[in-house]
Amino acid sequence: MALIAKTFQIINSYFNENQDPRVADWILLSSPVYTVTICLVYLLFVKVLGPAFMKNRNPFELKHTLTVYNAFLVLFNSWLFYEIGMSGWLTGEYSFICEPMDYLYKPKNLRMVNVLWYFLVSKFIELLDTVFFVARKKYNQITTLHIIHHTSVPMSVWLGIKYTPMGHGTFFPLINSFIHIIMYGYYMLSAFGPSIQKYLWWKKYITVLQMAQFVALGIHTGQLAFIECDYPRGIMTVVGLQAIMFYFLFRDFYKKAYKKKHTHKMEKLNNNSVEKNE
Repeated sequence: MALIAKTFQIINSYFNENQDPRVADWILLSSPVYTVTICLVYLLFVKVLGPAFMKNRNPFELKHTLTVYNAFLVLFNSWLFYEIGMSGWLTGEYSFICEPMDYLYKPKNLRMVNVLWYFLVSKFIELLDTVFFVARKKYNQITTLHIIHHTSVPMSVWLGIKYTPMGHGTFFPLINSFIHIIMYGYYMLSAFGPSIQKYLWWKKYITVLQMAQFVALGIHTGQLAFIECDYPRGIMTVVGLQAIMFYFLFRDFYKKAYKKKHTHKMEKLNNNSVEKNE
């Protein structure tokens, strides 16, 4: 126990060296241990405990639970988008080209710092997406992309808020919360069942929006390599590399999920045409 305590002390000391003093003692932000532990428990549940628990059980019927859950996330992300926007991005006070750090305790700065903490919390809430997949035995939905996304994003968000809960890096929470309004809106409607699902033709365009998000994020972060901006380039390098990684992962998912379906549909139509001609 003494060794574990010493290890945590060393980790905390290392990560607290250049932290933003405004969030130094905040829950979840005082140490990386909390975020890492939550992500590890998540992985353990998804890969081992959850499937083992469900092995000899029938899938849970979670229609009402999913409707409420997704509706909550639509409202939560709407509030996040509004608060982040009104803290600078939607008021014309933030620049897409370069938005430097501001360490002053101004009301608008504190408003941004506060909402970003809730943005981090939203990433932990979204881990329930996978919990519900396991409970419904929708294991085909738990892809490599899904797991990488749900484990790496909370850690990168923690890193950004810990050191730079202001300025240039807040562009990602803005566009991410907007896209999640649409995404969880789709999931909410889909939870009503086949009677509604047949009208949800725009599912694949959510993936297109997600790819567009990472292109925009890559441009937004990458430009700092060519201009002078009083913002930590180390943080933006992490964000930029993650954006590139996710763009290609989502593009690969899009090709597998929709291009193959289109090809299969065309082949089926061609086969039917041949049969009729015969």
